[in-house]
Amino acid sequence: MLIKAIHLQGIKSGTIKLAFRRWEKPAVKAGTLLKTFIGLVKVVRISTVKESQISKKDIQDAGFENKEQLLKSLRQNDNSNIYKIELRYHAEDPRIELRENTALTESAFADLKEKLVRLDKYSKQGLWTKKVLLAIKGNPKLRAVDLAKLTGFEKQWLKLNIRKLKNLGLTISHDVGYELSPLGGTFVKRLTREK
Repeated sequence: MLIKAIHLQGIKSGTIKLAFRRWEKPAVKAGTLLKTFIGLVKVVRISTVKESQISKKDIQDAGFENKEQLLKSLRQNDNSNIYKIELRYHAEDPRIELRENTALTESAFADLKEKLVRLDKYSKQGLWTKKVLLAIKGNPKLRAVDLAKLTGFEKQWLKLNIRKLKNLGLTISHDVGYELSPLGGTFVKRLTREK
């Protein structure tokens, strides 16, 4: 579930408590923790509503000025339900603490290596993790489209898979491009020393 930056800021400050989506079936469920750039956002409750049931308070709590504006923001699909999703800021992104940790023990290094081997093994692209990490190391903040050309991977595939590296604490995403995290820098240095 994607949430616009302006609404995420409102969720963090507590001024926005709701989101509305038009889906054929729910894309999230109560209790889900969404990873966002402001940290973790919790889905507290989700229910279906009719347009006529959306109150003025709901509109305000979702960060909109009027019902027309809110409805315009929804996917236009008449066969879908409108879902009212109660959201709450939950906590800082745990990946931030993870990526700042440069004290890489032998077992932590081996564990990360094993996770990358698994990502490579189950990818139709073959061995990609080291190639992408080295490309990011040598080209910090390079646009995804240029990083895709450099590595030979399709842009959308690359963005999706760099997110897997980010989840391991190895990369940092910027508005434009990526860079190795402190943990990623330490890991890549040790990885390249091995061979």
